[in-house]
Amino acid sequence: MACCNHVARRLEPALGRSVGRRLQPCSGRAPGGARRGHRACTGCALAAAGLLTRRAALNTLLAGSVGTVVGGGAYGLAYSRHQVQVVRATLHVSDLPPALDGFRIGLITDLHHSEMVPLQDVRRAAALMMGEQPDLIVLGGDYVTYGDRRYVVPCAEGLASLTAPSGVFAVMGNHDDDRDMPAALTANGFTVLRDARTTVSARGERFNLAGIRFWTMRPRDVARVLKGATGTTVLMAHDPRRLKEAADLGVGVVLSGHTHGGQVNLPVLGPIAARKFPIVAGVGQSAGTSIFVSRGVGTVYLPYRFNCPPDVSVITLTT
Repeated sequence: MACCNHVARRLEPALGRSVGRRLQPCSGRAPGGARRGHRACTGCALAAAGLLTRRAALNTLLAGSVGTVVGGGAYGLAYSRHQVQVVRATLHVSDLPPALDGFRIGLITDLHHSEMVPLQDVRRAAALMMGEQPDLIVLGGDYVTYGDRRYVVPCAEGLASLTAPSGVFAVMGNHDDDRDMPAALTANGFTVLRDARTTVSARGERFNLAGIRFWTMRPRDVARVLKGATGTTVLMAHDPRRLKEAADLGVGVVLSGHTHGGQVNLPVLGPIAARKFPIVAGVGQSAGTSIFVSRGVGTVYLPYRFNCPPDVSVITLTT
């Protein structure tokens, strides 16, 4: 190991030679071998004064980040992407009837049943939701990946255990086709809302439940689905970017998925892949409209999650 004074001489042009002039050279030993009580050399003093910490900190941060990503990557690939959690949240709804205060809605979305996402994960998500016993369940789309027909019926059947007092409703995502997936869900007892609205009766009150397809994006098309709705409205929209249209139309609640929570949530940088969304995961609000976005169950493109566990969600509405 070189003497720390040699290191200091290399750093002095960048740090200022005045630092070196104030310090005396050491005996030539490396910092770890300097005898007790020796006078500090330039390198020792620089280190003690914290003047070497910038490069050291950067190197340490880089090494730590790489280690975290590599180690976490193996864990995310093998284990964590299958460990579905239950997320519970509360949404304030300004026009919610008092009788519906505490009404609980379960949300399962982005299952992406495929070679990468086994049927076991679909069944696990359904079992977790049934353990929560919500008043109503909504399915947020992307049941399979790229509309792969091999997984359509198995996915719908994997969800068949889902029941709720006020029903189970579904919308389509960008990976779903408009024929096979809706038919499979309907065959298993679910109500599919494709640019449609219905009325849900619960606790002696009623509220509107609307569902739009992923491709229903234009404000006038969203408005057409909601035309004539009065009172509390809950909008099921696969893409959270429909928050703007919902807020413009005075919708009380939006329930979404699509983002996967970013799927990869890096230290410091965050979920880079999901920055285009107004809400990546969890609760948000815009102009009086509340939104909840689930991280979803499955993965897409890569069988990998990092610092972004899959979830099923239970949202409690409150006044």
